[in-house]
Amino acid sequence: MATGKSQRATADVVVVGGGIVGLATAMQLIQRHGALSVTVVEAESRVAGHQSGHNSGVLHSGIYYKPGSNKAKTCRAGKAAMEAFCDDSGIMWDRCGKVVVATSELELAGLNRIAENATANGVEFERIDTDQLRQLEPAAAGIAALHVPATGIVNYVDVCAAMHRWIVDHGGKVVLGFRVAKIHPTKRSIRVSSSLGSEMDCGRLINCAGLQSDRVLQLAGGQPSVRIVPFRGEYYELNQGRESLCRNLIYPVPDPAFPFLGVHFTRMIGGGVECGPNAVLALSRHGYDWKTMNPKDLAGTLLYPGFLRMAKTHWRMGVGEIHRSLRKTAFVRALQRLIPSVNAADLKPGRAGVRAQAVAPEGGLLDDFLIEPTEHAIHVLNAPSPAATASIAIADQIVDHFEAM
Repeated sequence: MATGKSQRATADVVVVGGGIVGLATAMQLIQRHGALSVTVVEAESRVAGHQSGHNSGVLHSGIYYKPGSNKAKTCRAGKAAMEAFCDDSGIMWDRCGKVVVATSELELAGLNRIAENATANGVEFERIDTDQLRQLEPAAAGIAALHVPATGIVNYVDVCAAMHRWIVDHGGKVVLGFRVAKIHPTKRSIRVSSSLGSEMDCGRLINCAGLQSDRVLQLAGGQPSVRIVPFRGEYYELNQGRESLCRNLIYPVPDPAFPFLGVHFTRMIGGGVECGPNAVLALSRHGYDWKTMNPKDLAGTLLYPGFLRMAKTHWRMGVGEIHRSLRKTAFVRALQRLIPSVNAADLKPGRAGVRAQAVAPEGGLLDDFLIEPTEHAIHVLNAPSPAATASIAIADQIVDHFEAM
């Protein structure tokens, strides 16, 4: 396996980032342009080390997304491509379905908006009443719900490992431990240097660096239109013996003011049920707990005018998320909106993930995918959920941009 230490190499295309979008992009480049040499460089010692390996493992159907948005355009096609890739690679997945539950009259309008988006996006769903909800999820409570049979579950770490193997088997390279430190464009090529002193020359660069994507753009001499602000999502798991509280996936009606879906219950493909996540500001771009703090990352967040404007507008939400992070009882109360019988004794601490949320200078949280081509590079600056589901379709868009350069 290639590593980033003391290595000098050339490639037609270098993809920065060994998460699922970067790996899918390398795959699609090789499939559509087999004569090109393609190398993925990844800072960590394994692929899927951050967002791609710390998500909820859902194959999203596409019900939520604004018609005409990039999310809406890529989710269904990406899901079909992902399911086919899993079948071809022998990866277990399950089209188990999910319910989106309104727990009060105030949420019915939001449920209707989701139904309208689903219809516009061509996603199959069924409106169900309380009795039908209990047939699907006996422990769930709500006054109305949508049943979405196309939603599925998978382990995206397994997917990324299979993509890694596919790339290598088809002539590409994946270089691990290559943390990009400098990018120097010249007239004929782009020189990418690692923190260990390795250098790689390429004709084109594709930035799929996730939590570091805005910084990679800056290293390349660009000025990002957004700043990455890290939000940590924390999970609990249902204890053994209480996993029957959730048969498949139970989601709330999300707050339309935020690009987060709210705490929910998710059956995992490998067994068990996760509960969460919340969304709390992380003190590091790799801050998986409250103890992990990076002064550079934190200062970059707190001094960014866009974050300050966002915090001024949404401070109540932020305080509530911190409270749920620090107090298990508060987290449990959020879960009890969906399953009233769940209690603190049913839960054990689970994992956490950090989401790269792009924030605009005026304080807006970008909801849609953001891909920005420059003269010799393509930068993926916002790829939140459902990016894992849609990754192969997103990769096709990136290759379209590549072909237009």
